[in-house]
Amino acid sequence: MPAKSTYTKMFPVSWTELHRDAKALAWRLADLGPFRGLVAITRGGLVPAAIVARELNVRLIDTVCCSTYEKTKRGGKVEVLKGTQAEKDQGEDWLIVDDLVDTGITAERVREMMPKAHFATVYAKPAGKPMVDTFVTEVSQDTWILFPWDQEAVMSTPIVELKSGGRSG
Repeated sequence: MPAKSTYTKMFPVSWTELHRDAKALAWRLADLGPFRGLVAITRGGLVPAAIVARELNVRLIDTVCCSTYEKTKRGGKVEVLKGTQAEKDQGEDWLIVDDLVDTGITAERVREMMPKAHFATVYAKPAGKPMVDTFVTEVSQDTWILFPWDQEAVMSTPIVELKSGGRSG
């Protein structure tokens, strides 16, 4: 998780919740198509894009590969590692899918590449929300969304040990 000064809340999302929310996104998008194809923003958009593509019966799937986060640090610059064929016609009749719009930096860069595409995310924060056309859940700007691919099961510390500063019994 990034520095505590930036994020004060944690929003863990399970695989089941992500699937449900991505399917809800597909419901919102269903009447807006048909889409010629779908562009997933890597890496976070890959899983939601697969779910949305299945639900909307979209078979042509491409990726735009961007990098803005370096581990837990936010970057102000978006590096496009790989473009997409949807850029040829500015994304007209294409759907862009990402897991989250946070500050809107990545969304802004991808929008420049495909200004005519419909941009959809599962989760949206206030700073980035104006950059997307459709989203399912809004979370506060100071919330870190902990996606299932960033989690692993570990044994938790019992409450009595937490309260006693780690001393047992």
